[in-house]
Amino acid sequence: MRKSKSEKKEDGKGTFRETVSTVLWALAIAFVLRTFIFQPFHIPSGSMLPGLMKGDYIITSKYSVGYGRHAATPLPFPVKKGRLFEQEPKRGDVLVFRPEGGRNTFIKRLIGLPGDQIQMRTGQLYINGEKLPLEKVGLESFVNQFGNDEAADLFRETFPEGHQHLIYDSQKNSPSDITQIFTVPAGHYFMMGDNRDNSGDSRVPVNADGSGGAGYVPLENIIGRAEIVLLSVDEDFVIYKPWTWLNMRSDRWFKTIE
Repeated sequence: MRKSKSEKKEDGKGTFRETVSTVLWALAIAFVLRTFIFQPFHIPSGSMLPGLMKGDYIITSKYSVGYGRHAATPLPFPVKKGRLFEQEPKRGDVLVFRPEGGRNTFIKRLIGLPGDQIQMRTGQLYINGEKLPLEKVGLESFVNQFGNDEAADLFRETFPEGHQHLIYDSQKNSPSDITQIFTVPAGHYFMMGDNRDNSGDSRVPVNADGSGGAGYVPLENIIGRAEIVLLSVDEDFVIYKPWTWLNMRSDRWFKTIE
């Protein structure tokens, strides 16, 4: 039996409602996952070399640090101070955060905890007056922010708690090699890039216009802890140009961030 025009119209409305309902449910699930579980980020610079490269796409975990006011960026999240279900980050964690008054999202390594004294002396990091052990690993080259090849000494640095990671020292006696003593305020953290001479981090204050470095980072401004490199692309990769999709770094799939 053929359906009447009114029946066909009702069927069409039902199909439309089902489609809208499916889309809304999908958006709601995606929002919950992005806000409370994981969030992807793109690495725009080489400030975290050698561990993270420009072009890396990383996954951060939200639940590992709790939920601050930037948990649902760019949407507002109803937290003014502290973090919901707060878990204290550890020295050595690689964290994604928004500097206080800053315009951009940063990714750096947690160096200083509340109350710590942080200082750079002749290119070496001191925490609470103690120089961190450094082990020379070798020499590497990388592409700097100007697109030029640059050489860097590769060191293994060890935190007081035993955490080890690799850093670059590419410029002897650079302005960032000697700093004042930074005393980390309560409720704040001190962040630094692993590419020590090419990182605008907590050694540099945030300017009035939102540019500059990171300054001291309030605990509620932490977004998540970087867990893995999902994939990595080179400079020639463009998402809307399928013929560039093969320009990926085959050795950086699902790489754990240390």
